Amino acid sequence: MKLNTKRTLLIGLAFFSICAFWQMYDTVIPLILRDTFHIRDSVSGWIMAADNILALFLLPLFGRLSDRTETKLGKRMPFIVGGTACSALLIGILSHADAPGRFPLFIVTLGLLLVSMGTYRSPAVALMPDVTPKPLRSKANAIINLMGALGGVYALAAISLLVKAGDDGRNAYGGVFFAVAALMVVAVAALVVTVRENALRRENADSEPGEEAGKGEKLPPDKMRSLALILCSVALWFMGYNAVTTAYSRYYTAVWGDTVSGAANCLMIATVGAVLSYIPVGIISSKIGRKKMILTGVAILAVCFALAGFVKAFSPAVYVLFVVIGFAWAAINVNSYPMVVEISRSGDVGKYTGYYYTFSMAAQVLTPILSGWLLEHVGYHTLFPYAAGMVALAFVTMLFVKHGDNRPGAAKQLLDHYDVED
Repeated sequence: MKLNTKRTLLIGLAFFSICAFWQMYDTVIPLILRDTFHIRDSVSGWIMAADNILALFLLPLFGRLSDRTETKLGKRMPFIVGGTACSALLIGILSHADAPGRFPLFIVTLGLLLVSMGTYRSPAVALMPDVTPKPLRSKANAIINLMGALGGVYALAAISLLVKAGDDGRNAYGGVFFAVAALMVVAVAALVVTVRENALRRENADSEPGEEAGKGEKLPPDKMRSLALILCSVALWFMGYNAVTTAYSRYYTAVWGDTVSGAANCLMIATVGAVLSYIPVGIISSKIGRKKMILTGVAILAVCFALAGFVKAFSPAVYVLFVVIGFAWAAINVNSYPMVVEISRSGDVGKYTGYYYTFSMAAQVLTPILSGWLLEHVGYHTLFPYAAGMVALAFVTMLFVKHGDNRPGAAKQLLDHYDVED
């Protein structure tokens, strides 16, 4: 059984465009709130958390709705096309609203944009397992993650090249908004033209007889127990990892006594480490299994966070540590979502995708509050022990998972891992 790499890359165009948007959102919107509308940091933090709060409700809802949808375009494509079109339009309005005195228009448009983006994330992610045989989903998810990382790089490049100083001294982000909106439209148009969802879904269903027939059925108790443990693990490692990423610039400047650019370099190195690891991790996972790969990644991540807690002053060794953190995060990320949908029936992939994102987003809402309280009331030295402890708990819960692993036979030659079927 071979992965159709070219088709997986095309399916990844939706996630590519989504990640480009979120990178722009995380980078640009806080600056607009501060510089254009003079919003306090505490209020800005709540506004920036709105996407995760909305995701708790929108992602499982629209994942399930897409499971129940049947159109000539497919189950997922109507949501992807409609959500992208609405989002691109709202991005244009948001760019117009970036001006003093237009805060009501800006905040209403931003709210509508977050809802629009939330309507199609689960359907976009569910498209890959819909058309990919179960044993190949870790390799396919590695490619999807790689596409997402490239989308983030596109947005960062657009910010670097297209942000201009305005006449009033504020930065003008119109070029960035246009570049990201245009990418979203072009990427999804290419997806619709090249990928025939219904035909591919039927082809995959034929290779896995009996899966669609079980749509909507309750899981057996043992599978339900494994699903609950996987989702708890997802929440725990996101609580550890997200605590570090959200507070790291403050920790770096307060404890290690260096500049914000140095903190950004560490996080960028971790991202590069993850990007370079996605494909190798997918290949290794196909040989040793998803659960073992996740446990390896979780153990390495916990150890790295624990070691970082002993670092009293910045040194180049920190860069090495963050490269390893990037690898560990890739080992977890590439395999965790496929384990969740492995348990599902083919007709319920959207629902289970919603479960996955509900737990990951809930963790990202909760952990800044918990870790932030510790930073403020106990001290900055709590950050890495907190993160290491959460990740270590995820290792314990993953140990008891009995379902969701799927390992195909090893390829006869190394190049077989990259075979493309036309």
